[in-house]
Amino acid sequence: MDAQRTPCEHRDSLYRQACESHAPALARLARSVEFDAERASDLEQDIHLALWRSFAQFDGRCSLATWVYRVAHNVAAGHKARGARGAKLIALEEAETLVADDDPEAAVDTSRTLVRLRRLIAGLKPTDRSVILLWLEGLDAAEIGEVTGLAPGNVAVKTHRIKALLARNFAQGEAG
Repeated sequence: MDAQRTPCEHRDSLYRQACESHAPALARLARSVEFDAERASDLEQDIHLALWRSFAQFDGRCSLATWVYRVAHNVAAGHKARGARGAKLIALEEAETLVADDDPEAAVDTSRTLVRLRRLIAGLKPTDRSVILLWLEGLDAAEIGEVTGLAPGNVAVKTHRIKALLARNFAQGEAG
């Protein structure tokens, strides 16, 4: 830490760095836990507050990214454990689309696919949900292991099994 900085300034600096790099991922995490937009926004704020507070204890023994995901994971897990009731699927109109607006039919198909995928992910066990969401954010097995406390080999096996399970359940939904 710079000798000229106060602890509060250092915390603020770390928090700004974390937000610049990871705010979109934190928002996606909140939306994956809470499909209701207002509840997701509340969870995202809780994550940001916990993250800012946590930097008082950050000692650099792990990467900033690992710290951010660990704090976010813990807040989200606590949120679910406290019995966040009323989780529901997002409305079709609220689904994020990956297709340009010039192809409305493709946009509707993509929205439906995202809703189904979110429903399948939401139905996973909490640890499995965390693993797959972190994998979707681009973390590798070692980083996911640091966040979740699982061994990297276990993370790799879980990731493979979860992807297979999601693919199987997704295909069954199309057949049914």
